[in-house]
Amino acid sequence: MDIKLEDISFGYLINDVTLLFRKHFDRRAVRFGLTRAQWRALKVLHRRPGLRQTELAEFLEMEPIAVGRVIDRLQAAGFVERRADPADRRCWRLYDTEQSRGVIDDMEDIARSIRRDATTGISREELEQLMATLERMKENLQSLEGAASTA
Repeated sequence: MDIKLEDISFGYLINDVTLLFRKHFDRRAVRFGLTRAQWRALKVLHRRPGLRQTELAEFLEMEPIAVGRVIDRLQAAGFVERRADPADRRCWRLYDTEQSRGVIDDMEDIARSIRRDATTGISREELEQLMATLERMKENLQSLEGAASTA
């Protein structure tokens, strides 16, 4: 019996791997007292300081109101500061603080450790092939979005 390529259900496997990464990350990061949403927000702000809350929400693919609650908690804990936008008095720009930078370094160490554990026994070439294949799949799916908007 021949199985067609389109009948191979790899989506569940990708989802399972993602869930396991999250589970192990959460276990190792629990000592910092940050939720995954808070950690993701800190990481984006570290890489892109000065974002508005709506821009951060787009990066995180979250609703702006939910991001506002995340930022409120991070600000209260001293990890984020809001600064007035010099071009628009109604807006605030978000910045990570010195306190958050130390945590970000520790969280990056945790992520590297999990990636190392997950790729045990996998050659660099195999990993590069996997990444290239996933990138092509992502591009294929993104092109569907463009096609759907023009249809």
